[in-house]
Amino acid sequence: MSITTAAAKRGRILGSAAVTWLVFAAALLLWELIAIGADSVYFPRMTEIVATGADVLLSGPAWRLMLGDAVFDIVLPSLATALGAWALSALIGVALGTALGRSSWAMDYCGTLISFLRSVPPVTLMPAFMVMFGIGVQMEIAAIVFSTLWPIVLNTVDGVRSVDQVKTDTARSLGTPRRYWIGMIVLPAAMPKIFAGLRLSLSIAILLMVVAEIVGGSGIGLRLSTTQSTVQYPEMWFWVLLLGVLGYALNSALLAVERLVLGWQPTRGDDA
Repeated sequence: MSITTAAAKRGRILGSAAVTWLVFAAALLLWELIAIGADSVYFPRMTEIVATGADVLLSGPAWRLMLGDAVFDIVLPSLATALGAWALSALIGVALGTALGRSSWAMDYCGTLISFLRSVPPVTLMPAFMVMFGIGVQMEIAAIVFSTLWPIVLNTVDGVRSVDQVKTDTARSLGTPRRYWIGMIVLPAAMPKIFAGLRLSLSIAILLMVVAEIVGGSGIGLRLSTTQSTVQYPEMWFWVLLLGVLGYALNSALLAVERLVLGWQPTRGDDA
């Protein structure tokens, strides 16, 4: 790739990012104008929401970089629960999906069961999780793992089954031991589909984190519910916006990891 081409691609990326943030800023400005016109306690101005959020998150001492107690007592524990459960789901999902995808008959017997479990709304299982695990972090982790597992499993199965037969024949002709096929051939070829499942499950993890915390009485979910019931609407809207920011940031980070891991693919390399 020439220097000119690389510079042009960097310019397109920067230009796209600038347009994205301009659209976001315009949306915030539009919110502010609509809120001023509506003059409703239920729809506070964006400046009020941001000021409230700053008071909540940036009210700590200087030695903590002004980070308030809410960051350490609410935001970080919620993220740790969501990401920890999502990572556990990813490990189980990729392992199970690889095993099912490599088998010539497993999905014939298990496909219907997996489709059924995937179709069950996770929210309806919250009472069952409460009975089995009690109210607390274990219940929240169980709910998130169950909800995020199936997209990873199905995308992994699809990726493993779509491995190019030429790669398999080449590995066989080169005498590659079968015990190395998973790590050297199957998983690298299935990675695009696996990452698609991971991205989908990550958004589900954030959603189920909030639902589980509202039920379990902890973290961002509890604070969101409390501010709504006590008519603290600026703070309530702040937590809603914060969830959107966290979801966007986590998805962007995962996309960056995907580009790094899949940089060997020609199309991915061009996109990066």
